Amino acid sequence: MSRGVLIFDLDGVLVDVADSYRETIIRTIEHFTGRRVTRDYIHEIKNRGGFNDDWALCHTTIREFGGEAPYQEVVTCFQRLFLGHNNDGLILREKWIPRDGLLERLGQRWRFAVFTGRTRDEARLTLDRFAGKIPFDPVIGNTDVENQKPAPDGLLKIRAALPDLEAVYVGDNIDDGRSARAAGVSFVGVAGADNSCRQQLAELFLAAGAGAVIDNVNELEQIL
Repeated sequence: MSRGVLIFDLDGVLVDVADSYRETIIRTIEHFTGRRVTRDYIHEIKNRGGFNDDWALCHTTIREFGGEAPYQEVVTCFQRLFLGHNNDGLILREKWIPRDGLLERLGQRWRFAVFTGRTRDEARLTLDRFAGKIPFDPVIGNTDVENQKPAPDGLLKIRAALPDLEAVYVGDNIDDGRSARAAGVSFVGVAGADNSCRQQLAELFLAAGAGAVIDNVNELEQIL
């Protein structure tokens, strides 16, 4: 019998997106401004909060740099870089983070769900590619909720679908932590060693009520 439901954010938790989503952000901003931001810059702006949505991050940065690109034009450019012509874009650079056997062991005690800033279809592409035999249900994406993180909408949907299960959310962004707090859900923060703002992020997680802060999802067994 399941002890509860582990709700995963996708990017930075289950999937290394340094060469996919992060590179897409960099190239999208460069396309409209001619300026190539660093990954450290992306870490810094995400720690501000309110930038879990990479489309919004790109659009805001382009405007801060003096660009005037319409939001939908930014989204179109981003998606073209990320997905390519037939899901052959930068999405193929993603790397699966959980080590072999981790999810199978956790799955003996927990159900799995996903609440991500991606669209549900894009999340499924990656989940099916790397973990097609692992059940994640439900998967809630950015088009499935009225309000984006740090609003708790996605977590509340999952809790409503699984009302009798203890819920723990695992995320790598301060908006994930604030979403969990607003939903009344336990939170585990992932602050990777490769994050140049790791200490600041860990402090933000703890201030938001995180029960633990880990380097990556492979440490999850130790703290649950």
